[in-house]
Amino acid sequence: MKPLVALAVILPLAARDPLAQRIAHTDPAKYRDLQHVHAGAGKLAFMELLGRDALNTNLLFVHRGVIQPKSGIGHHFHSHMEEMFFILDGQAQFTIDGRTSLIQGPAAAPCRMGHSHAIYNPTNRPVQWMNIAVGSIKGKYDNFDLGDDRADAPLDPKPVFISTRLDRTDLPLIENLYGGKGIVGYKRVLPPEVFYTNWSYLDHLLLPQGSSVGKKRHEGVEEVYYVVRGGGIARVNNESAEIHQGDAIPIQFNDVHSFENNGSEDLVFLVVGVARVKWALDIQEVK
Repeated sequence: MKPLVALAVILPLAARDPLAQRIAHTDPAKYRDLQHVHAGAGKLAFMELLGRDALNTNLLFVHRGVIQPKSGIGHHFHSHMEEMFFILDGQAQFTIDGRTSLIQGPAAAPCRMGHSHAIYNPTNRPVQWMNIAVGSIKGKYDNFDLGDDRADAPLDPKPVFISTRLDRTDLPLIENLYGGKGIVGYKRVLPPEVFYTNWSYLDHLLLPQGSSVGKKRHEGVEEVYYVVRGGGIARVNNESAEIHQGDAIPIQFNDVHSFENNGSEDLVFLVVGVARVKWALDIQEVK
């Protein structure tokens, strides 16, 4: 039986597409225009960067798009999954459990399982938006709309829900991270305690020009690296590929991965970790 077990482990890895094909690219020409999403106001445009098959864990999707002026996603519940809305510029009104605050981007607000959320762009300019979802059950999506567009919602001056500014000037500096070169900025923005599902964390990572993050792998966690700014090289196992702003790089169990900034500006990532089981946070540096 041992040879058969080994074969079962090897075959899925051998069947994977080359790294360059696994990397998803944001392309506004592929956006779909939708109106009144979850009974929201106006319209947004978006595409799916990664779907439920990108990882073995319970990632449901990574969506990237634009919320048009005076538009948004209506108030709704998820009972078996968690989402996080991101705005990468501008500002937007985030709602969690019926409480709404105006938050300046770049920012994110997680909506935990069993709670409600919405987002609305009250400005006269489009807002760059991203949405990431993780389920409690592999592949299961659910929602219940409340028929509330939140366009005229009363505002709390300070959020009374979990949210975070993604301030690249606020990142602690670390030298030779995982054996890489140079000094990089890194922060665990949201830890596993924030989430009810196996969503483990949200990290913010900045590689200045000429720096790199060394090789590491995870046995119990898979990741998605989203390139907020800049470009560079991604290395996964024995492959390498160029990466650019708007790319999403899926990292599966035991993938040995590293990143290098060979460009002319800072390379900035948002990193989402999804665990095999709750609290699995193993990291193994690879020499």
